[in-house]
Amino acid sequence: MTVAAPLAVSLGDPAGIAPEVIVEAWARRVEEGLAPFFVVGGASVLRAAAATRGIDLPIALISSPLDASAFATALPVLGDEDCAPSPGMPTLGGARLALHSLTLATALALSGEAGAVVTGPIAKSKLAEVGFTQPGQTEFLADACGVPHGDAVMMLAGPSLRTVPLTVHEALAAVPGLVTRELIERKARIVAHALARDFGLAAPRIAITGLNPHAGEDGRMGTEDRDIIAPAIAALRAEGLAVTGPHPADALFAAHERAHYDVALCMYHDQALIPIKTLDFDQGVNVTLGLPIVRTSPDHGTAFAIAGKGTASAGAMIAAIRMAGQCAARRAS
Repeated sequence: MTVAAPLAVSLGDPAGIAPEVIVEAWARRVEEGLAPFFVVGGASVLRAAAATRGIDLPIALISSPLDASAFATALPVLGDEDCAPSPGMPTLGGARLALHSLTLATALALSGEAGAVVTGPIAKSKLAEVGFTQPGQTEFLADACGVPHGDAVMMLAGPSLRTVPLTVHEALAAVPGLVTRELIERKARIVAHALARDFGLAAPRIAITGLNPHAGEDGRMGTEDRDIIAPAIAALRAEGLAVTGPHPADALFAAHERAHYDVALCMYHDQALIPIKTLDFDQGVNVTLGLPIVRTSPDHGTAFAIAGKGTASAGAMIAAIRMAGQCAARRAS
């Protein structure tokens, strides 16, 4: 795979599983067809993670992304920022390293020195203790790119399915009041543009779920589907977008239904995440749409409970790196 610049991988919390799945991804770089990448900081943490997994890991300490050509024979690590390895035991030093890694990786993607940023999972509570003020990495990326938080759209993507939650980390009781025509239309446009630009889908097909059981059954089980979601879909179709719905969510994710759309725009967090984690848990990728840079992340957390045990699957990290390289290559072409 050819990209204009190597991918920047942020370390995530060094006490989590990110270091070991990153080194596993490098070890499998050839068989998985991964674009060249470098990691920002944490050389000793990465060495310890490789030892845990029995991986022979040459590391090339680099001072510039231009030096990431060492990728073929060694894992390039940018800079000498580091901390003591402590799998499963997050520390403030580890949080500082994670924040440094995320900040620099993002800056390098914005400058064009990195073709994309792939973010390792973080522990938000620890990061907050060292000055991280955003709710999560998506909002951090949005602020760094000068994009409103609402326009940085989360898409979960796997081999079987892509989903986008309209509302994300909101209490279920609050969701009906947050579902508006304007929000549906704005997010659907962002999704359609991103799928065309970064995923090569000239006319992406977007299936929009209903909010209520059976998509409301024409108002008998709630009026939001009829009065808010359906008019938004009609407006989007009038713009020429390939949008359908509102679909009953209980049937939309069956295999024969998935063949008819490229992404499902869902009304709330679990409506979008349960199907993707059921179908593609070990290969799920969190992609941030609507940014001027490419950002992906494995769709899992720090998994402190299994960190350092050598059992964590690297599938989602490999998928995130692969997807970042593919999207970056399309933007560069």
